[in-house]
Amino acid sequence: MAGAKDVVLGFQAAMGKNDWAGARKQFADRIEFVGPFDKFSTPEEHLGSLQKLHPIVDRVDVKKMFADGDDVCLLYDLVTKTPAGTAFVAEWYHVADGKIDRVRVVFDPRPFAAMMGR
Repeated sequence: MAGAKDVVLGFQAAMGKNDWAGARKQFADRIEFVGPFDKFSTPEEHLGSLQKLHPIVDRVDVKKMFADGDDVCLLYDLVTKTPAGTAFVAEWYHVADGKIDRVRVVFDPRPFAAMMGR
């Protein structure tokens, strides 16, 4: 069974190739996702949200990844093609039985909220 860091790296690699099916394989069937705008309980909801976000993303510049047992923290700059510009993002993943079962995303949502009319 892959370690937590390898599972998250597998998810990130799939995302980098727009391999949504490959990304889905890294998740448990039920998840707990919490972010500034959304809460999800299935990988399909989370991946659907990422698919909507994808067209505005220019790139993801990973700054650091930390792993501590079943927890992985990924810090990166999300560079967008929008007036919102670049957002510094922290993602905290929890992996159980070789699958991601929890994700917590933290960033300043204000530039995106204004752009989305929220």
